[in-house]
Amino acid sequence: MSSRIDGDKSGQVPSTVRRIFRGPRPESVPGLVGTAVMIVGLLDIAAGVFPRFRHSRIHAVTEVLPGSLGPFAAALSISAGVLILLLAHGLKRRKRRAWRASVILLPAGAVAQFAYRHSVIGVVISAVLLALLVRHQSEFKALPDPRSRWKALANFVLMSAGSIGLGLVIVNVHPGKVVGRPSLYEQITHVVYGLFGFEGPVDYAGRVSWTVGYSLGALGMLTAVTTIYLAFRPEHPAARLTSADEEKLRELLTKHGGRDSLGHFALRRDKAVVFSPSGKAAVTYRVVSGVMLASGDPVGDVEAWPGAIERFMEEAKAHSWTPAVVGCSETGGEVWTRETGLDALELGDEAIVDVKDFSLSGRPMRNVRQMVKRIERNGYTTKVRRVSELNEFELAQVRKAAEAWRGTDTERGFSMALGRVGDPGDGDCIIATAHRIEEGDTSPFGDLKAIQHFVPWGKDGMSLEMMRRDRAADPGMNELLIVASLQQAPELNIEKVSLNFAMFRAALARGEKIGAGPVLRAWRGLLVFLSRWFQIESLYKFNEKFRPRWEPRFMVYRHHRDLPRIGFAVMQAEGFVTLALPRLFASRRRPKPVRTCTHTVHEAKVPAQQDREVQAA
Repeated sequence: MSSRIDGDKSGQVPSTVRRIFRGPRPESVPGLVGTAVMIVGLLDIAAGVFPRFRHSRIHAVTEVLPGSLGPFAAALSISAGVLILLLAHGLKRRKRRAWRASVILLPAGAVAQFAYRHSVIGVVISAVLLALLVRHQSEFKALPDPRSRWKALANFVLMSAGSIGLGLVIVNVHPGKVVGRPSLYEQITHVVYGLFGFEGPVDYAGRVSWTVGYSLGALGMLTAVTTIYLAFRPEHPAARLTSADEEKLRELLTKHGGRDSLGHFALRRDKAVVFSPSGKAAVTYRVVSGVMLASGDPVGDVEAWPGAIERFMEEAKAHSWTPAVVGCSETGGEVWTRETGLDALELGDEAIVDVKDFSLSGRPMRNVRQMVKRIERNGYTTKVRRVSELNEFELAQVRKAAEAWRGTDTERGFSMALGRVGDPGDGDCIIATAHRIEEGDTSPFGDLKAIQHFVPWGKDGMSLEMMRRDRAADPGMNELLIVASLQQAPELNIEKVSLNFAMFRAALARGEKIGAGPVLRAWRGLLVFLSRWFQIESLYKFNEKFRPRWEPRFMVYRHHRDLPRIGFAVMQAEGFVTLALPRLFASRRRPKPVRTCTHTVHEAKVPAQQDREVQAA
C-alpha cells in the first residue's frame, strides 16, 4: 500500500526547476543584464588600473565574464570598462540604443575571449546574456531623452575631471617602478600630457611607461570621442507648449478650470502636454533628470482624466522616464493612484481664503490690520486691475520691475508659476500694485513699489502666482497688497483666492500644540531647522495671518526608492537647484534700484518668486 503526501504531484517537474528553465521574468531582464554589465565594467577598470589584480584569484573569475578585456591590454580594459558602465545605465533604463550596443558588444566579446583565451565558459555566458536580450527585446523600447548640445560640454568637463582622477591612480599604482620621487604637480602634468598622447615628466623602469602611456591615451581618446558624439548627434528640442496645444488647454480651462486652483499653470510654455483620446482632458509635464514631472490635477473633465493619465504613463514607459506628480489635490491623487497603481504622499496644504468670510476686524487680524494701517498712513496706495486694463507703459514698467526685483539670477517656479506677466492671452489675470510718490525719488520705476500677480481660477477665483517688491519700500508690502486684493475681489467677481502652498503644514501645526509626542516634535524640529534654507515654517506663518482654510496637496510616485530622485527633480524644476552651465558673457543685466533701504525690516518672510518661494524682505 502506497501513500502520497498532499501537494506531491508525481511525474511533474518541481516548480523551482521549471522556473530555472523558463528564465527570469521579462520585466526583470533589463535590471538583471544591466547589473551584470555594470559589474563587468568595474572589473575591467580594476583589471586595467591595478597590475596585481590581473594575477589575483578574483581575476580568474572575471575571465569567464563577458566583456572582460583585461588580458588584452590595460588601455583597452580601462576604456571598455568606462563604456560598459555607461552601457549598463542605459540597459537598466530599457534604452533601445543600449540594447543595440549590447547585441553587438556581447558577440564581439565572446569571439575575443575564444580567440585569445580559448574560454568556452565565457562564450557560453555571453551567449546566455545575448539570448536574454534577443528574447526580451520588447522590454528595451525606451526612446532617447530630450537633449541639447550643452551636454557635450558637460560631458567634456566631467569626463576630463574623471580621467584626471583615474589617471592619477594609474600613475601611482606602480610605486616600485617609478624613477625618482615626482611631486604632485609632476604627476598631474604627466596625466594631462598623457591624455593628449604625449610623454610626461614621470619616468618608469621597464615596460610600465608603455602601459601607463597607453592607458592615459585611451582615457583621453574616450573623452574626445564621447564629446564629439554628443556635439554632433541630432538634437531633440526641449519641451514647448505649441500654440495649438495652448488653445486646446484654454478651452478645457474655460469649461473645467474652476476645479483646480493650479489649472492655469498648465499654460506654462516650457511644458509638454498629452491629451486623452477624447480630447476632453490633458496632463502637462516637464522631463527633469529622467523624471516625467506633472503638476496639479489633470486639466479637463474628470471622467476623461483616466484617458489622459494612461497616455501620460505610456509616454513615460516609452522613454523609460520615472513618472511623478507634484501638488495634486485629494481627488486628483485618488484618480492617479486608482488608475496607475502609484502611491501618494501628502506634501502640505494650500491656503485658500473665501472672500465673503474675510475681514480685518477682530483680535486674530490685529497684527495685519495694524501693519496695513501704518503703511497706508505712510502714503502708500494700491491698485487692483485686470491685466487687460493696464496700458502699454504701465505693463512695461511692471515687467521691468518684476525682473529687477527678482531675488535670484534665474526664474523660479514650475508647479505654481506661470513664468510670464502681461501676455496678450492672459488678459484675465489680475495685477495688484502698490504706489508711493516721494520727492527726489530716483527709482527707475517711478512710484511703483510692489507687485502681485494672480492667475484665473475658473470664473470666480484667482490664484497667487508672484509677489515682488522694491527692497527700499516699507515692510508689509505683501500684506498690504493681499488685503487690497481680497477687499476688491467682489468688484472683480472673485469669491475665492488661493494664496500659497505650505509644505508639511499639518506637521508644523500639530507639533507645536500641547500633547504632541516626541516623534512629532522631532519632525517639527527638523522642519524648523530646514526652514533656514527652504523657509518652510515662515511661509506657513505668513499664510496663517489671513485665516485661510487649508486644502491638502499630494505627491504621486511609483516607488519609495524614487523619492530622492523625484525630490531632486522637483528642486531643479522649481529653480532651487540649477545644473545649467554658467553664462560667462551675459547679454544683459537686471536693473537694480539705486536707492538703499535705511531702516530695519521686521516683515515676515513672504513668497517673492515665480514659484511662490518665500524670501526675506
